[in-house]
Amino acid sequence: MQTKTVSEIKAIPADQEQLKLAFAAFNEASEQLSGVYQGLQHQVAQLTRELALANGELHKQLIAKENLSQQLSLLLNALPGGVIALDAQERIEQVNPAAIAILGESLVGSNWQRVVQERLAPTAITNEWLLERQQAMEQRRIRIESSATDLAGRQILLINDITEAYAMQEQIRRNQRLTSMGEMAANLAHQLRTPLSTALLYANHLGSDALTPFERHTFATKTIERLHHLERLTKDMLRFVKGEARRRENVVISDLLAELRQVVEPHIVQKNLQFVVHDQSAMAAMITDRQALCGAMINLLENAMQVSSPGGRIILTSRLEESHIILSVHDDGPGIDAALQERLFEPFFTTRAEGTGLGLAIVRGVIESMGGDVKIHSSPGEGSEFMIRLPRNRGEKS
Repeated sequence: MQTKTVSEIKAIPADQEQLKLAFAAFNEASEQLSGVYQGLQHQVAQLTRELALANGELHKQLIAKENLSQQLSLLLNALPGGVIALDAQERIEQVNPAAIAILGESLVGSNWQRVVQERLAPTAITNEWLLERQQAMEQRRIRIESSATDLAGRQILLINDITEAYAMQEQIRRNQRLTSMGEMAANLAHQLRTPLSTALLYANHLGSDALTPFERHTFATKTIERLHHLERLTKDMLRFVKGEARRRENVVISDLLAELRQVVEPHIVQKNLQFVVHDQSAMAAMITDRQALCGAMINLLENAMQVSSPGGRIILTSRLEESHIILSVHDDGPGIDAALQERLFEPFFTTRAEGTGLGLAIVRGVIESMGGDVKIHSSPGEGSEFMIRLPRNRGEKS
């Protein structure tokens, strides 16, 4: 048996003391590590919860974006107009079915300018193009609108087939031209009627054996004058049909009244009526369409003759105001009820069985086109006066 020395016996308590200290330090470190680990576990749990919330929110946003994308896709597919998306190099990135139906297949990836050159032809109207469909052998008219480019240089094109709408507009314009021609024809018929009947009246006189050579020459001259007047009216109609501007000229009011007297006086005499002219125009003149103004005045004088009884009087008057010329026709007829006076100027409204209802409507249209107006002063049993008021310095609206 080996015996320990005294020094060895003394060293044993020291080692035990150090061991105790080491275990104490280890326990303290273990406790610290355990606390740190628990803190880390708490942080990990917190981060896990936050990550789960973030993932949930991202999932919701992803679902919302998918729903929005589906809605936009459905909307693009349902749009009747074509939609084309271009990139910064003007290559077609995306098209909807309507664009394919309008322009045809093979669009995605193509350069837009090349598509325009190969498939479209420009028209006189900006943004409107003609599209030739080779398979259908038809020509369509389309309108293309473009959006502003975004920061990346991309652009959206909106394409609409306006073939039917354009055809409808053309039909409306054609109907308007036909309406204008109809109104012109009605106007011409009214203007031709009195000069023609005057020429026929003079021509009938030429057949009388009782005429002296001088009278025969006079009637022949007046007949030729009326026929020339009819020729001028016909030429005016042709200019209107061709779209030419109305002929404006310097019209001396006194000369106009003399011409009106020459046209209507034979008919007034034939109807046993009196014709009085009061010219207070002092040789004033105006720049206007002589034939149109003369035709309007003849219409008023014809109306006066038609409502007047034998022995009645028709008064044609001209007078001046500061800035206007007044022309009026007064008759001794039965007068017009106040309730009917405004309706007299409506197209096709008439109080006479044989009337067309166009005469006064034409008069108002002509005078208003000259910048003037027409008014009526009438009372039942007291006759009627139609008064035209025209500006002195101009004959038409500028």
